[in-house]
Amino acid sequence: MSRRVVITGTGLVTALGTGTEKTWQATLQGTSGIGKITRFDAPELPTNFAGEVKDFVAEEFMDRKEARRMDLFCQYALAAGEMAMRESALPIGTEKPNGYDPERVGVIVGSGIGGLSSFEESNAKGLQKGWDRLSPFFILQMISNMAPGRISMRYNCKGPNWGPVSACSTSAHAIGEAYKSIVFNETDAMFAGGAEAAITPMGIGGFNAMRALSTRVDSPQTASRPFDKERDGFVMGEGAGVVVLEELEHAQKRGATIIAEVCGYAANSDAHHETAPAPEGEGAVRCLRLALKSAGMNPSDIGYINAHGTSTPYNDANETKAIKTVFGEHAKKLMVSSTKSMMGHMLGAAGGAEAVITALALQRGMIPPTINLTTPDPECDLDYVPNKAREARVNVAMSNSFGFGGTNAVLVLKRFA
Repeated sequence: MSRRVVITGTGLVTALGTGTEKTWQATLQGTSGIGKITRFDAPELPTNFAGEVKDFVAEEFMDRKEARRMDLFCQYALAAGEMAMRESALPIGTEKPNGYDPERVGVIVGSGIGGLSSFEESNAKGLQKGWDRLSPFFILQMISNMAPGRISMRYNCKGPNWGPVSACSTSAHAIGEAYKSIVFNETDAMFAGGAEAAITPMGIGGFNAMRALSTRVDSPQTASRPFDKERDGFVMGEGAGVVVLEELEHAQKRGATIIAEVCGYAANSDAHHETAPAPEGEGAVRCLRLALKSAGMNPSDIGYINAHGTSTPYNDANETKAIKTVFGEHAKKLMVSSTKSMMGHMLGAAGGAEAVITALALQRGMIPPTINLTTPDPECDLDYVPNKAREARVNVAMSNSFGFGGTNAVLVLKRFA
């Protein structure tokens, strides 16, 4: 019999707030976390706004000395991991009642970009003061696998320990691969997700150079507007989304509170273009179908999709076409929303944060909205839950993540009853 996998802990750090409940409540209220950038001076850039995390205090999750040795993305990851650990009360150690063997607990937490601010600061220091003046912690601050490494060291997780790097699909891949690890009986429990902190001069400047970001500088809070006709690019966000996954029977034996079940996962490639999605969403179509097959579901079983929904002209139209191709007439009955409209695009952390939101939507019977959807786009004609959260009992949902390089990931989650 196939092993079942459930979510028992969650951790979120987003522009809507530090903490899962803060972010969740803000999404239900349709709050925008987007504003002018405060971390650096950006008057010369076409985009001077983003979804900064405003209330994060590293010392609430780690001591000051430890925090100084980490890049911000790693601090976010460790904090989200700590939240997920507290919520799950995961017992690691065979000496504990119903404890997990540390060798059967792993961590897969990724970052699309890694320690960009540490790279920028060290580069400036090297140019100004000499390359022999770099911090001995620079490399450790920059490399993305320090996020799972730090989590594994904190909780004595001696199983798999690695971080995928797959642009905007990073943390969805992390959760999917962690899910497979438990299904295939390689592990019994996993931390999984992603973290990102790329709101830096190079991060914003680089995406501006690609013309990927919104330039709606006169109204930052309405700039992220997925599926709206007036959308003009994505808005960068930051933060982390981490879950604790467990094998169902063990979780039940120890009396864990189960938030939702992960019941399917697929990953594939467009094999088409560095940044543009395949025409008609062809790669997404295949990924959605593979995810349904993985979960043993029919299209009619799905009630809600947390869309990739980036607020870019290409993505939103192609994702809509992909959903209509896969779901046919049922697409008209689906609820589809993009929480990027509120927290921005968290890049490598997006899939992790959105998986948490999807799990809570299933558990609590509330569907978060797509805000700023005021001018319907004829090419985007599904039910995007516009502007206001909706009470709805859904049994099965999907979370979509599609990234540069044509990399796709889809998670299927089920309400646990």
